[in-house]
Amino acid sequence: MKSEEDFIENKVKEVEGTSTWESPSNIALVKYWGKFGTQYPQNPSLSFTLSKCMTQTSVSFVPKEIRNKVFSFEFKFEGNNNLTFHPKIQTFLERIDNYVPFVRHHHLTIESSNSFPHSSGIASSASGMSALALGIMSIEKKINPTMTDAYFFQKASFLARLGSGSAARSIKGPLVSWGKSDAFEGSSDLYGTALDSKIHPIFEEYQDTILLIDKSQKKVSSTVGHNLMNNHPYAATRFDQASTNVKKLKIIISQGDLTEFISLVESEALTLHALMMASQPYFILMQPNTLEAISRVWKYRQDNNSALCFTLDAGANVHLLYPKSEKKMVLKFIEDELTCFCQNGQFIEDQIGIGAQKV
Repeated sequence: MKSEEDFIENKVKEVEGTSTWESPSNIALVKYWGKFGTQYPQNPSLSFTLSKCMTQTSVSFVPKEIRNKVFSFEFKFEGNNNLTFHPKIQTFLERIDNYVPFVRHHHLTIESSNSFPHSSGIASSASGMSALALGIMSIEKKINPTMTDAYFFQKASFLARLGSGSAARSIKGPLVSWGKSDAFEGSSDLYGTALDSKIHPIFEEYQDTILLIDKSQKKVSSTVGHNLMNNHPYAATRFDQASTNVKKLKIIISQGDLTEFISLVESEALTLHALMMASQPYFILMQPNTLEAISRVWKYRQDNNSALCFTLDAGANVHLLYPKSEKKMVLKFIEDELTCFCQNGQFIEDQIGIGAQKV
């Protein structure tokens, strides 16, 4: 697909049914920070798709009794009516209206649940908006049953992006790029593209154990943080750095160079938070326990000649990345030395995944 116009659906038909999708979160290795226009990234990014940190969303749709231009939906989160999500869903439906006009002719009942804490730095918007986009695409599939799977998933990524930029990377796996890059053929600002080049076997079952330093909602939303890049003093340099790092990481992933992987991934994580601290207004999402955990990871890696490394999203929680061959030792290290920094001693064991699945 070359442009937004390629995703416009002109068929408006009334159908009914229910579709349920599980869509994963993802963790960016090269970070997307800063956007322009309608959810376009200022720089390309590359992420691991996760396996267990999922949002399950059911979308039930029936024709509306009264035809009008008002969107009609109700939303339940974890079994409870939750009006706090309504503005975000309303904005999402308004943004995608031109591409899925049939939605306005239906009443949607949306029921969603997470396998992890919402809004705590595990990209819940990525899994949530991608699952919702897939549910809406299931309506379109019912209207247009000859649609190819390739188009279905590409458009789902395109729609998901309009709800949350990083959601574009949660449709497929195990590694997904988003944002135009010379490193990836077919890459686009419009949707995520699964990595089709060689992935070294060491990364095929790579582990991600997430230390839940703070499970509460972030004090500064990612949307606010992205907008602060518009006048950021280091923006241009950062965007160039990310473009270069995506190219480097593609080579690292194919060669299985863990030393370079660790260096690039940890640098990207710290750069993300450095950008927040250098914004105006500035803010800090890391917490003291975040820094303590990182310090222990560095010492453990040095003492044990380990490939354990960390990355961070826009939050306090720490993602620990490591080869599956080290899982037993790393989990013991976490239990012995890192759970004391986690809220209620909690962490999530996850690993690289293959993307969304229909339930």
